[in-house]
Amino acid sequence: MDYASLPVKDIERYARVVQPGAWVVDSEKPLSTLLGSCVAVCLFDPLLRIGGINHFMLPDMGRNKHGDVDSLLSGNFAMEALLNALLNKGAKKVRLQAKAFGGGTIIDTDGGSLSIGMRNANFAKEWLQREGVTLLTSDFLGPWSRKIIFLPFNGEAFCKRLVTNMANAEVIAREERAYAETLLQKPKTVDKKIELF
Repeated sequence: MDYASLPVKDIERYARVVQPGAWVVDSEKPLSTLLGSCVAVCLFDPLLRIGGINHFMLPDMGRNKHGDVDSLLSGNFAMEALLNALLNKGAKKVRLQAKAFGGGTIIDTDGGSLSIGMRNANFAKEWLQREGVTLLTSDFLGPWSRKIIFLPFNGEAFCKRLVTNMANAEVIAREERAYAETLLQKPKTVDKKIELF
């Protein structure tokens, strides 16, 4: 299907949704994600015509109460995972181009959300600069949540700013919290019984 010829609202219907803590590399299907204070970085190799997107909650994550590192939600992990996935598909780091979005303030918590969003945005810009990846465009900060649609086969990205109201702010915050809470749960131990025969 020629997704690039469709109106954006139709492309969105076909897009694969990238959840918090995830990343996806593709060369055919559109990718999308919904951001609050989180950040998504789109990387694209224009010669190979392949790209990917990630979605991270904080620049880096410490250990949770069970001593596990919550790396899936961290920018450090998300950026390295996306970069390595692209390199494994044949992309070259020197050709990569980036577009980055997010870091919004969706719930006023005495500056808490703003500082998280700002930290995420700053981390993304610093990481790209440090790695020598050109940031073509970005849309960071502000009082908006954002819907991102990325076409990994041509590098186009669409960013729709969503006016934050308590209803959609709570949906985004709940989704981000739910994912983070799954990482805080202690893994279930399985009784391993050995049967001798």
